[in-house]
Amino acid sequence: MMDLIRAGAIVLITAVVVLAFTMPPPLASMQSGKEASRIFFFHVPMAQMSFVAFIVAAVYGISYLRTRRVSHDHRAATSAELGLTFSIVASITGALWARQAWGAYWNWDPRQLFLFVMILIYGAFFALRQATGDVEVRRRLSAVYLIMAGAISPFLYFVLPRLYTSLHGDANQVVLSAGSSNMSGAVGAVFASSIIGFALLYVWLLNLGTAAARVGDTVGAATDE
Repeated sequence: MMDLIRAGAIVLITAVVVLAFTMPPPLASMQSGKEASRIFFFHVPMAQMSFVAFIVAAVYGISYLRTRRVSHDHRAATSAELGLTFSIVASITGALWARQAWGAYWNWDPRQLFLFVMILIYGAFFALRQATGDVEVRRRLSAVYLIMAGAISPFLYFVLPRLYTSLHGDANQVVLSAGSSNMSGAVGAVFASSIIGFALLYVWLLNLGTAAARVGDTVGAATDE
């Protein structure tokens, strides 16, 4: 199964890269258009997958507290790490797009700001995890932290950005307006392929990271002995 997931991720993301740079810019008629709007096919799916990864990390945190299964701690931490990675890449690609669309890499836009807050929150999580020496305490603290961070992430991703005027207004029109998609058929197909591709990549990397964490625990236990 993992071989199929890996192959699917590679094929879809490769196809999206090729199509994104050969088809017309998806937001050509808007302020956020021009050549840099091709980043849309990567920036938005990665931001979405970062949110999914943080929610999955919180779910595994709850599961660890209930079952004390070490594999759930591994999956929680790995999912949080992937979410942080996706967030950083989404922030970088967003800054590159913002430079062309709005004239500066950083514009204090609500979506930029709250994504950066999420990066700080999960960066602090890994600092806390590394600073805690006792394994059992580290796992419990990690689970509680991820649950709390996961609980506030919907507000930072979806609620708070909508309470303020955002420069993302024209780009949002391409994705959804009054509940219906404004994308052309070609743009929608590439965008959907990108979402599926990055979702498969997430699943693949989650399993790889969990396996690596399990091996790390085994090596660490052997070294302690």
